Amino acid sequence: MMVDGAQLWTLNQRLLSVVMDACSGELAELGLETKEFFVLAEVAASPYPAEIAAALMLPKASVTVYVRNLVAKGFIRRQIDDKDLRRHRLILTAEGKEARERALSALAAEYDRRLARVTPRDRTELQRILQEMLKSPE
Repeated sequence: MMVDGAQLWTLNQRLLSVVMDACSGELAELGLETKEFFVLAEVAASPYPAEIAAALMLPKASVTVYVRNLVAKGFIRRQIDDKDLRRHRLILTAEGKEARERALSALAAEYDRRLARVTPRDRTELQRILQEMLKSPE
């Protein structure tokens, strides 16, 4: 039986949405909206707003709004980049690191609850498959 790629993508997206919805209460307690969380989680890997927009496939204008909100909440701060004084680098504050870690823990716990339904062997295979799918095409 052939499995349709679009159906798999839809199932994966639905799973991610269900997990995020289940964690929305914890995110709200931290003062985070869902997309703000994604931006907050990306700051360490992509410290410039344009990089965050590209990594998360969000419009730059939206990222600007989320960054402003996160700065106002004290989760991140802007710092002029020493290498290019025209750019602002984003840095997680201590509060931002704590909020990110608590949110990631909530997401991991919810995902683990769902993953518990899958055998250890299938988990290993799922990890292998996802890693293979993430490889750059040659």
